[in-house]
Parts: sequence; structure tokens; C-alpha cells
Amino acid sequence: MLSYDPYLDNSLSPDQISKIKSDENANIIFARQDYWLKDGITLGLDPEKYYLVLSALEEFLEKAEPKLKNSIKSISRLDHDTELKVAGEMEKERNESESGLGMIFG
Repeated sequence: MLSYDPYLDNSLSPDQISKIKSDENANIIFARQDYWLKDGITLGLDPEKYYLVLSALEEFLEKAEPKLKNSIKSISRLDHDTELKVAGEMEKERNESESGLGMIFG
């Protein structure tokens, strides 16, 4: 669900694509957003859980949350402090990986 983009699916007919264009729910496409999915152990959190961070416009997030909850019954939004910790850890990791690539190609 996170990586699927119906507009890139060559198995869909033009008629099916047309129907998707008019379906607001079908146009909640996670693959077009910036997101990270990490297991809890790498974040120093619950090792039994995975954490998803979506970096998107608020308009998208308002529509995405119900879609996620319908598809993944156990998903829930984190409390504010944990949310900040997860986002901070993922941003730190992203900066470190970008820095590493800069050293390689610098």
C-alpha cells in the first residue's frame, strides 16, 4: 500500500485509470509522499512495533489517516513526545546517510 501508485500500474486499463482519477480515496497515494518505515528496535522503542513517519501536507495527512486505519487495524497515532522522538531519530539517520553520500561523491 505504501509503495503502490495506480498511475504507474501498466496492468490497469484507461477506463480503470479514469475511475481512479474521480475517486478521492484512490488518490491518497503514499508512494508519492516522503515516508520512512522503521522497526522499533532501531529507534530504541518497542521492538514489537514498526513506526511510520509521513512527511506530507496536512491536507494529505487528514485523508491518509482514515485510510491507514481501515487498512491496518492495529495502527494508531503516537503520543506527542514519542512522535517527536521517532521523527527526530529518522531525521538524524537521514542526515547521516546524506552526509555519507557526500563523502563518497563529494
